[in-house]
Amino acid sequence: MSNFDPKVLDCFLKNQLQLFPEPVAETPEEADEFLEMMFAVVVKGKRSVRRYFEEVGVDLDGGDILEASEVFDVGDGRYLIVEG
Repeated sequence: MSNFDPKVLDCFLKNQLQLFPEPVAETPEEADEFLEMMFAVVVKGKRSVRRYFEEVGVDLDGGDILEASEVFDVGDGRYLIVEG
């Protein structure tokens, strides 16, 4: 059973090169397994993205957190965060 919905998996598959130098998954199933292994999370809204990074102790230094390579815009108000 998938831990991430199809929209999240598709977003990751299409944009994974923003974080990794080469593809790490080719199918939705591989993407789901990889994201689970990486403890990826899906959050809703920019505030939740900022809160996530604050909780894990990442200094944002005033930059736009949505531009971080670890943040994938799912396109429906949600963001996938994958710490590479």
